[in-house]
Amino acid sequence: MSNGTLIENGSVIDGTGAPARTEAVLLDGELITATGPDAIAQADGRNDITRIDALGMTVMPGLIDAHCHITFDEPTSNDELFNHRSREGLAAIIAAANARKLLLAGVTGIFDADSIFLTGIDLRDAIEAGVVEGPRMATGGNALVTSVGGTAGGMIPDEGRAGYAMAVRGKDEIIAEVRREIKAGADWIKVHVTGLIPRQRHLGEVRVWSDEELDTVCKAAHDLGIPVVGHCRGAESTAAAAKAGFDMILHATLMDEAALEEVVKANVPLVPTFTFQANLADWGDKVGADPGLRDVFRREIADSAATLRAAYDAGVPLLCGSESGFALTPYGEWHYRELEIFINDFGLSPLQAIQCATQAGGVALGLDGKVGVIGEGMLADVIIVDGDPVADIKVLGDKSKLRHVFTGGRSVDLSIQPTPRQPISGWRVASFADRILTQDIAKEG
Repeated sequence: MSNGTLIENGSVIDGTGAPARTEAVLLDGELITATGPDAIAQADGRNDITRIDALGMTVMPGLIDAHCHITFDEPTSNDELFNHRSREGLAAIIAAANARKLLLAGVTGIFDADSIFLTGIDLRDAIEAGVVEGPRMATGGNALVTSVGGTAGGMIPDEGRAGYAMAVRGKDEIIAEVRREIKAGADWIKVHVTGLIPRQRHLGEVRVWSDEELDTVCKAAHDLGIPVVGHCRGAESTAAAAKAGFDMILHATLMDEAALEEVVKANVPLVPTFTFQANLADWGDKVGADPGLRDVFRREIADSAATLRAAYDAGVPLLCGSESGFALTPYGEWHYRELEIFINDFGLSPLQAIQCATQAGGVALGLDGKVGVIGEGMLADVIIVDGDPVADIKVLGDKSKLRHVFTGGRSVDLSIQPTPRQPISGWRVASFADRILTQDIAKEG
C-alpha cells in the first residue's frame, strides 16, 4: 500500500466551475482516490497517511499554464532569443532549474509550445523520470514557419532552424519536419500561422501559410496521432487554422464574425495568452518598453475580448496561458494573471476563470478528463492556498499564501527556493525590457 495524504476541512474548489464546498480529499499514490466522507473512511485505520488540516484554506487543482516557453530563459529581445541561446547543454540545465520555479508558484502542468533545439522534449522526459523536479509537461518541438517568418521577422532563415523555429519550404519539407519532430518525441506540432514581415510591420502579424500548407501539416501530424497547435493573430489566420483542423489555437485575436463562426464550428480550444500584453501595457515603462508597443498591446486585448467571450459562450474551451519565458513574463511570477484578465476583460466569474486554468487545461497536456479536477480517479495535482481565490483571484499570485503543492500525489518541498544566479557571459542582451518584470518591480512607486 502506498503512502497517502488526507486533506481535511478545506474549502474545495474542484475545477469544474462548481461552487466551493468543505470536504476531505484523499491522495493515494498518483491519484485522488476519494473525496468527502469516503476519503475519511478510507484513511481511517491506516498508519501511512499524512493528515493536513486545511481549515480556512482553499484546496484546488494545480494551475495548468497552457502557453509556456520553458527553454527560453526570459530573453529581453528576439535578438537575445535567436542569437544568444546557442549552447544547447547550458540551455537544458537552465530550463531544468527554471521548471521548479513554476511548481513554487502552484503551477503543476504546462504546455511548452516550442523550444530552442529540442530541449523541451528532453526536459519533459527528465521530469517524468524523476531526474529533475518540475510540473507535468506536454511539449512541442521547433515551431514550423515559412521562409516569410514568424514574430522574429527577418531573423528567420529561408531554410533550417534558428532559435525555436524551423523554416520549411513546400509539402515535402513540411511532412519531413513533422515526422522528425514526432520521432523525437514531440507531443504537439506547432505552426506559426502568422508572422511579421519587416516592410509590413505597420499591418501587424499577417498570415504566412496557404490553405494547402496548413492541410499538409494537419494530415501529416494527425496520421501519426499527434495534434497541431497554431500561433494565430488576426481573423484570417484563425479561421484558416480552424478550418484546416488545428487542435488548439494560441491567441486567436481580432476575430471577425466569419472567424468566430469557423472556431465555433470546429469547437477548437483557444488560448488567448494576454498576460504578456497586459504586463507590457501596465508596467512596460518600468522595464524600458517601447511606448508604441504598449498602446498596440492594450488595444489588442480590448479589441479581442468580445469575440473571445462570444466563443466561450458558444461552448468553445478557453484555456489560460501566460507566455512565461520572456523578460516581461518571468517564470513563477505571473501565472495567475491570465485568470485576472479573463475576469476583468472577458467578464468571466472567478470560478469560470479557475476552470479555464485547471480542468480546461487538460487538453493541452493530452490529459483531458484525467487532470485539473478534484475528484475521484483524477491525477493528484493539487494545491492548498491560504486564502479565497473566488474573493480575490490575486491570491493565486501570492507565493507566500501557497501552503502545499502536490504533483501526482507527491508533495513538493516549498522551503527549497531557487539559488540566486550570476550573469552568464553572452547569454543576455537588452531591448524591449531592461530588467526582469517581477511583481516587486511592478509594485514600485
